[in-house]
Amino acid sequence: MDTRKKMRHLRPTTVAGGMPMAQRFATNTGLSAPLAASGSVAQHPACPTLPQQGCRHPLVNLAENDRLSRCETEITGRFDAIVPFLRDLAGRGVGVDFVADTQRRAQEQLGMRLPEALLENAWVRGPDMRGLYAAATFAALRLGVEKFSERIRAELQAGENIDALLVECGFHACNISVCADGRLKGFLPYVLRLPAGRLLRRSAFAGTLFDVEKDVEDWQATELRRFREGFPTTADRPTRYLKIAVYHGSSLDPSHQGCAAHGSNESHALEAALQRLRDFRAAIENEFCCGASTDILLIGLDTDTDAIRIHTPDAKGELSAYRYVDNAKLYQQTYGLDADRARLAVYESIRLAAETSGWGQGEGMPHDGMRRLIATLLINNFSQIEYVGTQEGGWHADRGHGERFISVGDGFSELQVRNLAYYARLDTVEEGAADLDVGIKIFRHLNLERSLPIPMAIHYRYDGRVPGNRERTVQKLRRVAAAIRHRYADLDRDGWLYLHGSVQEQPVGSPLEEVELQ
Repeated sequence: MDTRKKMRHLRPTTVAGGMPMAQRFATNTGLSAPLAASGSVAQHPACPTLPQQGCRHPLVNLAENDRLSRCETEITGRFDAIVPFLRDLAGRGVGVDFVADTQRRAQEQLGMRLPEALLENAWVRGPDMRGLYAAATFAALRLGVEKFSERIRAELQAGENIDALLVECGFHACNISVCADGRLKGFLPYVLRLPAGRLLRRSAFAGTLFDVEKDVEDWQATELRRFREGFPTTADRPTRYLKIAVYHGSSLDPSHQGCAAHGSNESHALEAALQRLRDFRAAIENEFCCGASTDILLIGLDTDTDAIRIHTPDAKGELSAYRYVDNAKLYQQTYGLDADRARLAVYESIRLAAETSGWGQGEGMPHDGMRRLIATLLINNFSQIEYVGTQEGGWHADRGHGERFISVGDGFSELQVRNLAYYARLDTVEEGAADLDVGIKIFRHLNLERSLPIPMAIHYRYDGRVPGNRERTVQKLRRVAAAIRHRYADLDRDGWLYLHGSVQEQPVGSPLEEVELQ
């Protein structure tokens, strides 16, 4: 169904609860509310008193917010220090002690050493700023992975809890596809508060146009493992494979800061993600019959506030663009309640959404496990809404693209922070050309217009249990690197494209192994 015309008349689903404006916890942020695209002062959709005064929701995990804030600051701070360091370096003379002095200050200010070869010949033509920028970016990436591999390993217990929750909700796997836009880079650990788990898979594609055939293959592998190993449930248990797609838009500037792959048209982004979900489900049912049980779920994200919208399935598992819970409104309607009443209101909002009439009308309630999962995600997202409210006054300051590098391949599970990287998941350049082209287009604006090169980190994981898999993975990485150089030969020839290769064993938190690119 073409929903574009109807989207103009879309109204948010009513959520449960009244409009209590009770107890508020003042937070004098000293910030002013941003302007919407219309030029009027924006009102925060979840906490209308922001930024002058904050709200405090009873279901928010304040300790987790503090921990994630420290992680984000440590990860992004290392990258953000690179340009000021190089700008200062450019203003210094190249004296006798230039190399030693530069390395000392790099260690003090960036926490890294720079390649000696880029410094030793600086007395001839001056420092190679492009090479130093790329080298510092890749060093910050390597140090970040090393630092947070330890943190990830410590989180595996939390991941086991998430895996247990999924099974209790009736799911034996959860495959989440988001847009490659860097603003969604921290979607799992921050927006949804989902730690790395064995049953969670994440992929990113421009416009959330995920590869249906690849995900059908993943479904097949998952079902075979259930049949052969009984992991995480035996094949005779009525659990389901859950596929989630995430689209995004901008509440402050919807016409310019939405999904670039869909021309900042949120309704187009929604329709495309919903169609991919339906295609995935139909592909499995057509090939393996109706007994091949899958569930699908659609989530929308406002990249300005990190508030989500969850489209609730009906009793048959069908989705609608017009049947959803708006979590910003739900936060506003529940933050004045006590914890028990707020939690009940979350479940009530799911029931009300399921009873939507008109264009969004479905056929009954989603199953109990789906309702429990949706409620968990909504409650988790309350913490992220408040995180953005506390950290930035309600709206992210980096409303557009602000990525530091392009991540190609399998991505870095250890570093999932907003706007850290544009992520293109691909096995061959030919298949991932559209995603790569979007990333290059973004970085032509972000970096080239500032005379900075484009750093691209190519990274793949290998299975150490499979003989020869590491060697074949390295060969694939080098093949992809060569294809990238060929596709963007003008950038590569003129010294604007810098590639970095690395592989990593599959278990999360494994050491990063750098690969020399030929």
